[in-house]
Amino acid sequence: MVVVIRMKRTGRKNRPCYKISVSDSRFKRDGRTIEDLGLYDPISSKTDKQVQFDVERAKAWVAQGAQPSDTVRSIFKRAGVFGDVTLPKNKAVRDRSGRKKDTKTKARRAARDERIAAAKLARPKVARKPKKDEKKKK
Repeated sequence: MVVVIRMKRTGRKNRPCYKISVSDSRFKRDGRTIEDLGLYDPISSKTDKQVQFDVERAKAWVAQGAQPSDTVRSIFKRAGVFGDVTLPKNKAVRDRSGRKKDTKTKARRAARDERIAAAKLARPKVARKPKKDEKKKK
């Protein structure tokens, strides 16, 4: 049985709120939980009320081997749950050493922007026709 720490969605439509909960990985996201650690309210205007959870219980679960989801892991890092405990990363870091900095698409877009700017400068300035009301005033 793999125990995971994940967020369980609560709240209403277009106003999400999440419970940080510990559950078995085989259960549904909003299904049965072993323990609720706290709340995460991303829309709350007060930053101190956005994240509220029991840090000591979170440390205990991580020490026992519970795997936090990526979002919960970032929340825990900000709160200092991982003191000296190292966690295995789920995602491998991509090797992007061969990636080009200047691509053909960027060059094409730059050339297009230059052409458009040159065309705008080359256009003759056309005097605006006065409106009917302006003719009567003169």
